[in-house]
Amino acid sequence: MLSDFRLGDFVLALPVLVFSLVCHEVAHAWTAWRQGDDTAFKLGRITLNPLPHIDPWGSIMLPLLFWIGSGGRFAFGGAKPVPVVAQNFREYVKGDLIVSSAGIVVNLLLAVGFAVLFAGLGLLANALPAAADLASTAQRMVTWGIWFNLTLAFFNLIPVPPLDGSRLLYHLLPPKLGQQYRSLDRLGFLPIMVLLLVAQPVVGFLMTPAYFGMRTLLGFVLPYAVGDAWNIFDG
Repeated sequence: MLSDFRLGDFVLALPVLVFSLVCHEVAHAWTAWRQGDDTAFKLGRITLNPLPHIDPWGSIMLPLLFWIGSGGRFAFGGAKPVPVVAQNFREYVKGDLIVSSAGIVVNLLLAVGFAVLFAGLGLLANALPAAADLASTAQRMVTWGIWFNLTLAFFNLIPVPPLDGSRLLYHLLPPKLGQQYRSLDRLGFLPIMVLLLVAQPVVGFLMTPAYFGMRTLLGFVLPYAVGDAWNIFDG
C-alpha cells in the first residue's frame, strides 16, 4: 500500500511521472520512425520536450484527482498517444511488435536507471554529509521514478485496448478475431476506465510483477538510503 496522501510527495512525484510518460511515448515515436512510419516524426513527437506529449487533463489533472481521491495510494494518467500508421512499416508484424513493446522496455530500463541513481545519491550523501537532506529528498523523488516506471511497464502489458499489451496479443489471435479485438481501439480509454472502476482486484493481481520489481530493486539499493527516503510503501 502506498503511504497516506502528502502534497509534498505529489509535487515530487508529478515531474517524474511526466518524464516517464514522455519517455514512453518518445520510444513509440522513435521506433515507429525507424520501422518506416514518419507520422509521429512529422508531428514533432520525437522529443523529450514534454509540451507536444502532455495532455493537461490526462497527464496532470487526472493523476491529481486520483491521488487526492485515494489518499495518495493511487494515481492514473497518460500522455497523448503517439499516432502510428502500422501499414507504413517495412515489415508489418515485426514493426508493430517492436513499436508496441518499445515504451514498456524503456520504462523497465528507466526503473533500473532510477535505482542506480538512488544508490549514487546515497554515495554522494556519504561523501558530503552536508548534502544529506538534499540527497534524501532526491532519493524520495527517484523512488517514485522506480515505482511509476514499473507501473507504466506492467500496466501497459495488460491486454486491453488501447494498451500496448493488446497490440502484442493481437498478433497471437486468428486474423478475424484479431481484427474484431483491435476494433475496440475506437472506444479509446473507456475499457481501461471500466476495468479500473469495476475490476480493481483483477488489476491488482495483474500488477503483482510491478510490486515484486519494486521490492526487488529496493532490496538492492536500501543500503544506500538516506533516512526514510525510500519509504513510499507501508509494506
